[in-house]
Amino acid sequence: MTRVLFICHGNICRSTMAHFVFQDLVNKADLSDSFFIDSKATSTEAIGESTHYGTVKKLREVGVPVLPHISTQITKKDYRNFDYIIAMDENNIKNLDRILNGDPKKKIRKLLSFAGKSGDIADPWYTGDFDVTYRDVLEGCMGLLNKLSENNNR
Repeated sequence: MTRVLFICHGNICRSTMAHFVFQDLVNKADLSDSFFIDSKATSTEAIGESTHYGTVKKLREVGVPVLPHISTQITKKDYRNFDYIIAMDENNIKNLDRILNGDPKKKIRKLLSFAGKSGDIADPWYTGDFDVTYRDVLEGCMGLLNKLSENNNR
């Protein structure tokens, strides 16, 4: 089983969106038995909060199931327990490096890297644009699923 953890600052907008989108893609590909998927924060600001209403609204609009969720922060134990730790932006990467004391097993990547891009996924908490965030999250998640499906078929 491949264990994937999505990371953003507060774990209420982008990482939950990626978590739910990736889970939906995995389910539709009939691969749910092959993956364990979760999401967490690098900060403590929103710990205990549920998914942001803007994320919920966008996902419902596009037909992606919204799963039960309460924000939690990543720990060093999570580094040991997950195969892939997928960050939404460069600040998440820096925070992960600080929290986890590095990435010796090269598990940490930015989501858009799986779509062949070097950019960040914009934080709709600040931009208010959940459409752009969803488009980028979907593109990254599709690329991630393609990559992991290739790896599993080898």
